[in-house]
Amino acid sequence: QVQLVESGGGSVQPGGSLRLSCEASGKFFSINAMGWYRQAPGKQRELVAELTTGGSGNYADSVKGRFTVSRDGAKNTVDLQMNSLKPEDTGVYYCHVRLKKFSMSRWNDYWGQGTQVTVSS
Repeated sequence: QVQLVESGGGSVQPGGSLRLSCEASGKFFSINAMGWYRQAPGKQRELVAELTTGGSGNYADSVKGRFTVSRDGAKNTVDLQMNSLKPEDTGVYYCHVRLKKFSMSRWNDYWGQGTQVTVSS
């Protein structure tokens, strides 16, 4: 079973910074993409930032210039550096990975349990 372990959530004031980390563990053949999604109160889950193996990053317009996503392929981790945080960044952040297991022929999506990020005065 693939497991995603998230860390780094918390509460900060507007303008502050947080760094989220996620590590994927288990048996799998390859990872196609790793990144972060979030779900704000009263809204649907949305893409925040994601990196595709061999490709470029994909960011939500609302976080461009403030957030940076990075991956370490050797460690199967993905981090999200969040700077200049705004109240509208508040929500539950979920780590996401798209991978192929040894026994499977198709890509599958896995999600972390989520970590709360709260930005308020």
